[in-house]
Amino acid sequence: MNTTIAIADDHQLLAQALAELIHKFEGYQVLYTVGNGRELIDQLERQNIPDILLLDVNMPEMDGFETAAYLQQHYADLKILTLSMMDREDHIAQMVRYGVRGYLLKGCRPSELRNALDEVRTKGFYYSEYLTRYLLQSLRKPATPPAVQLNAREQEFLKLACSDLTYAEIADRMCVSTRTVDGYRESLFQKLNVKSRTGMVLEALRLGLVQL
Repeated sequence: MNTTIAIADDHQLLAQALAELIHKFEGYQVLYTVGNGRELIDQLERQNIPDILLLDVNMPEMDGFETAAYLQQHYADLKILTLSMMDREDHIAQMVRYGVRGYLLKGCRPSELRNALDEVRTKGFYYSEYLTRYLLQSLRKPATPPAVQLNAREQEFLKLACSDLTYAEIADRMCVSTRTVDGYRESLFQKLNVKSRTGMVLEALRLGLVQL
């Protein structure tokens, strides 16, 4: 069964070209393209819900930030992969806080886009070279001593979550059920005030809770 994709980008020619490219990727199908967040929500309310959303940041009427925030509240299971020309650190950080699963620049190669889609589909997130560089830069900035208190099992889970293991694989490593792992994840999301695995990892690294 094909993984379904939606594209939200106000540049119509680019969105069309992107859709044609993805149609060539085996196992993927583009359901539709929209020009802003409001058009996307109209589609979602008609139950046209894709597996993965490619979301631009700079759009009219309802931009990527507003859209991601809305989706986090109302369509939390929808996997968002940001594809944008905006490479500002504050934009990346904000999108990560809103739960996006990865951040790609529009100048990336088709092979990287394909890899990102594969990673988001199978693992739930994708660390691009740019996002990794941002993460490393964040590590060099002084952090406030962590006020977050984690128990031993939460610390163990957090370290494993910083790898490329899936949640099911983490459960196997920890010899617990996936439901227990879900509990660790939700507890850490609440303690770190984040809404995605990517956000959890970035915040944990910033606070010095884990080391690369």
